[in-house]
Amino acid sequence: MYYTGFADEAASGLDGQIKATKELGWKNIETRKLFNGNLASISDAEFAEVCEKLQKAKVSFNCFGSGVANWAKPITEAPDTSYDEMRKAVPRMQKLGIKMIRIMSFAVPKEVRDKDFSAEVIKRMKVIAKIAEDGGVTCVLENCMNWGGLSYEHTLKLVEGVKSPSFKLVYDTGNPVSSEDVRGKPPYKFQSSWEFYKAVREHVVYIHIKDGKMGADGKVIYTFPGEGDGDVRKILEDMFTRGYDGGISIEPHMVAIYHDKGPTKEELMYVNYVEYGQRIMKMVDEIRKEIPTKK
Repeated sequence: MYYTGFADEAASGLDGQIKATKELGWKNIETRKLFNGNLASISDAEFAEVCEKLQKAKVSFNCFGSGVANWAKPITEAPDTSYDEMRKAVPRMQKLGIKMIRIMSFAVPKEVRDKDFSAEVIKRMKVIAKIAEDGGVTCVLENCMNWGGLSYEHTLKLVEGVKSPSFKLVYDTGNPVSSEDVRGKPPYKFQSSWEFYKAVREHVVYIHIKDGKMGADGKVIYTFPGEGDGDVRKILEDMFTRGYDGGISIEPHMVAIYHDKGPTKEELMYVNYVEYGQRIMKMVDEIRKEIPTKK
């Protein structure tokens, strides 16, 4: 088992991301924002700089948190930009030894949620999975704001339809808190993180730790792990009981607003990320003492 996280929530620049990672005693980062883009879109010169800094710091990128088929790419539009990002990402992932790429499965605008896009989504995901398979990497689909995240049944339909060894799941504990369970007819209830996880856990190879509660204004309030409705402890207990030995990636999402006086947003991000990491390590230690892991 190893720890990692979206360190762009600790610092916007790679130097700060590495610093936070090392302060936690970790060796991995789930890379997302780099310079003014990401791993697939930065220039060759910027990529060379990234490689040099990682090598010097002895820190690695364990996963690329890509924008492939994400919330900004509707199923009603052509998939070319997602295919292009995959093709650009794979050689750089190979260079850095990154084995996983976080993907989504195209956003579904609310006005067309009553339409059946399953065949089209599966067709597109097969293309994306084939690019990954040919490149020797694994796509991990996140239960986020995309077709597969509409319910656990949608996710399972994708897994069964794509049927690729390079198509697995990353489970995000916090996303169900603010996601509607789009099955049947509206009004839809919000998802249960535990129910969703339990239904898809056989396919989960990686986990994102996020937590939160829905506020009175209908907006999610992000919290430290275990303080929200993401069933973080319960899910981790189950994963360890089942022998999980993969990565645990933090995604705090807690620092959004700052004022003119006091710490800057960057300072708050850094402190929050480090505390979040310390808290999840403490929780994991407690769980592993209580529940023997399978060998």
